[in-house]
Amino acid sequence: MELKLAQAQDVTFFSSSDARDHFSLRGAENVDFAPLGLDEDFTRSDKPRWFGTTHFGLMGKFEHRKHTGKIIKAWAKKYGNNNDYQLSCCVNNPFFNEEQMKGVLSNAVEGQRYTNINFLPHLQKNTEVNELLNAIDIDLTGLSGGEGWNLPAFNATCLGKWSVVLNATSHKDWATEKNSILLEPSGEMTAVDGVFFSKDADFNQGTFYTWTEDEAIAAMEKAEEKVGQINTEGQKLAEKFTYANTVDTILSRIFKD
Repeated sequence: MELKLAQAQDVTFFSSSDARDHFSLRGAENVDFAPLGLDEDFTRSDKPRWFGTTHFGLMGKFEHRKHTGKIIKAWAKKYGNNNDYQLSCCVNNPFFNEEQMKGVLSNAVEGQRYTNINFLPHLQKNTEVNELLNAIDIDLTGLSGGEGWNLPAFNATCLGKWSVVLNATSHKDWATEKNSILLEPSGEMTAVDGVFFSKDADFNQGTFYTWTEDEAIAAMEKAEEKVGQINTEGQKLAEKFTYANTVDTILSRIFKD
């Protein structure tokens, strides 16, 4: 169904080359790739941060696809209740009601209370998101198993932070060994989660990539070695990927004939 919808358009733009290639390999000739960019609202701040504490961040809707619960569990296994480390999670999913949200968060920490895991409320403004991005040292959002770009991990990297990134899907368009802590996938898992992806539906079918807990923890430890160093290679992404370039890419394809 999704392939037929794409083929019915004059051109369909995807935010990752991976998505474009999946459709192209299945016969869609009218597909293209328009990469996203860094929103100008996000800028590096010199505001003092939590010195003496290594601060990890995790953003984005709580989802099976994004491995949200799995990431939190892995981090807690390694750093839980060690107050030399902090994990701030901004992972509210507006499609869950309050009780459902409490349930998935409780499951992620296996019913335990950790002194160094912070669950933040929904951030209403880009200025609030910018403060969080500047407060962290290491971003874990890149451990998602399937993305169209992954703005939180990308934004953090552009601001000179270090992101642990699964080397798959859209991440390959911007994350490299020079600007990220790359983790290779260990395999694939079904997209079916009983919430957003249902078996045999017309849309949202397929698989996502996954990783092992031990390898993810090893990547977190590798990222620790970078704390205190500005990710200058990551900052270069802000020059390469802009929304002006996104618009130019779209317009050049539309008017190429």
